Amino acid sequence: MKNLKMKKEFKVIADLLTNNTRVLDVGCGDGSLMDFLAREKNIEVRGLELEKQNVQECIYKGLTVIQGNAETELHQFPDQSFDYVVLSQTLQAFYNPDKVLKELLRIGKSVVVSIPNFGYWKVRTSLLFFGKMPVTNTLPNKWYDTPNLHMCTIKDLFNYCDNQNLNIKKVIGISENKTSVINKKNLELKNFFSKLGIFLIG
Repeated sequence: MKNLKMKKEFKVIADLLTNNTRVLDVGCGDGSLMDFLAREKNIEVRGLELEKQNVQECIYKGLTVIQGNAETELHQFPDQSFDYVVLSQTLQAFYNPDKVLKELLRIGKSVVVSIPNFGYWKVRTSLLFFGKMPVTNTLPNKWYDTPNLHMCTIKDLFNYCDNQNLNIKKVIGISENKTSVINKKNLELKNFFSKLGIFLIG
């Protein structure tokens, strides 16, 4: 189930990227998304990853990756040095997501951000009826061992972009069985039924 979910997210991200472009995957983990993009699209993809073990896994796969902390080291990248910067389900793990987003928008001509949606109906149900922090496919950790620091909803990130005058090019919601385009008219409904949101900003 997890691999199926990841493939769906990866496919949506790949469809948002154009061929013959340079892509930076920030917080690339073991390189699964980078590997998928390299195989599916004609792009040059590089990664930035904090954990040494993940960096070694990327290198083993033949991927180009730099070990570094995205929270503190993004300033080393020149302005507009990539066509796209991708941040897959990592935004909520930063101490200062606002600062990170602004750095990504400086580095990339466009930014793709995916987030687990804290407004998803199963998350709301867990809190409302059971009084417990939710555990779902997109939020698999218990409250005491989660890397997540700043949970948000699709609506939160949508409104953030509006308030910051950021250009939202496209928003895709992933539910149990399908993907759908999210806009201002259907935002409330999609915020309720989508477990993952993917934003193209720039």
